[in-house]
Parts: sequence; structure tokens; C-alpha cells
Amino acid sequence: MYVIAALYHFTPLPDPAAVQGPLKSLCEDRGVCGSLLLAPEGINGTIAGSRAAIDAVLTHIRALPGFSDLVWKESHSEGPPFRRMKVRLKREIVTMGVEGIDPRAAVGTYVEPAEWNELIAAPDVAVIDTRNDYEVEIGTFEGAVDPQTESFGQFPAWWAANRERFHNKRIAMFCTGGIRCEKSTNYLKSQGIDEVFHLRGGILKYLEEVPAEESLWQGECYVFDGRVSVGHGLEPGEYALCHACGKPVSPEGRQHPAYEEGVQCAACEGAYSEADRERFRERQRQLALARKRAGSGK
Repeated sequence: MYVIAALYHFTPLPDPAAVQGPLKSLCEDRGVCGSLLLAPEGINGTIAGSRAAIDAVLTHIRALPGFSDLVWKESHSEGPPFRRMKVRLKREIVTMGVEGIDPRAAVGTYVEPAEWNELIAAPDVAVIDTRNDYEVEIGTFEGAVDPQTESFGQFPAWWAANRERFHNKRIAMFCTGGIRCEKSTNYLKSQGIDEVFHLRGGILKYLEEVPAEESLWQGECYVFDGRVSVGHGLEPGEYALCHACGKPVSPEGRQHPAYEEGVQCAACEGAYSEADRERFRERQRQLALARKRAGSGK
């Protein structure tokens, strides 16, 4: 059983490159897989491994200056949710592309999962999903506004074009694990919006803590690992990943005539050349061989 730890923390990191090497070496030595992003504003990512290995990496991160109060969310998977370990340097740990955004200075009011239903049911509250369009497509909260953005960097322009829709409304925002809302609520406050709220711990914490019979969540939640999606109780969902375009594919989508595992889905049919598709097919063949060898113990 793999322990999966999703984490982020905003704190000044003056020399991310100095942190990158030792952190990557520790993860690899302990057999930890996943992805971590380092930037001058902090750290973000998801890692998976044994209980002891994850504890060792989290202890290492928390020992860094400014990271002692790092928090994370855990779930589990029977299979490896990542193929390898990546520790990358970025300009931002979640890219919004707006100068001066600083979640350490001010964010919206945190709302605990147990209190979220009451807030979003209020008639004077507008609920905004800050995730990308393909994430929203497979699940969201009842009545939530979908900005239909392809990337988080498009959110400021969407808000500028639509802010009048939310005149005299309180704003409640949510995302997968909480990190995008740290920036989006800071951004709205910089735009003069005072009553801004966001779901503490994001959708993942809500699905973990709120019973299905009391839930206002509809569908599944996209996650950035091999599980692809999760449902209530963070149980693995029914979606698979199209390894060509990276979009989630439902069980019905996998029955579509255009679907070919590892090669294409209905969403990306015609988006790649025949040479690309043949390359994808070869990759799929190699993956199948690797799984066969692993299953035989050879």
C-alpha cells in the first residue's frame, strides 16, 4: 500500500536550486515517486511511497527554514501512482502570472468542510470552481460557476470580464487541494472584493470528511496521479487517463470508437499525426511488456 502525500506551503525560498538536489536524492534513495515544484514562493506537489519513506521526506522538508508548519493531506493507493520522481524549479509553485500576488499577506476566509454546505447554499453566495475545464467536466459542486479556463493563468482575465455578474455577492471558491484558492482569493481581495471564502483543504478534504449522504459534490474529483480520479472517502474513481492528450476518460468514453488505449481518445481524435500515433502505440507496447515482466517476476 502506497501512502500519497499532497502538500504545498508558501514561504520565502531564496535559493530553490540549493534545495532541489538533496531533496531529489532523498526521494530517490527512499523509493519515493511523484512530483515536487520549488520556487522562490515555496513548494507544491504530490509524492508517494512507503510510510517510512514519506515520513522521512516530510521531516526533511519541515526542517528547511520557514517550513516547520508544513501541512499535507494523505490518501492511499494499492499500486504506484507515479512512474518516477521529479523535483523541478519553477517561477511559481502554481502559475497565475500576476505580479504582486502574495498569499502570505492576505487570503480569503477559510471554511471547514463541515461548514461548506451551509455557506454555498446561501442565496447571496456565488460559488466559483477555480480548476481547469477538464477537471470541472468530471465533477464539481452543485450550482458552481465554471470559468471554462484551460489553465489557472487565464483566471484573472476571466474575472475581469465577468466580475459584474457577482455584484453584491459573497464569493466562495474551491479547488482540488487548496493551493489555487490561496492565490485566487488573494487576487480577488486585491481587486477590492472583501467577502471572499475558500474551502480549507480543498475538494480532497471535503470528500474525505463529509459523508456521501450529506455531500453536495457531484461526480468525481480529478487528481494528478495514477488514480486519475477519486470519489467520497477518497476511493479511486472510474476514470482513466488518455496518455496522448492527458485528459480523463470515463468508462463510457473508453467505449467510444475513437478510443485506443495509450494512443487517443474522442477528445484528441485527429489532433496527432499518424507518426505520433504510431509512437504512442510503441510506447503502449513497451508499457505492456514492462507490466508483463513485472507480473512474472522476471
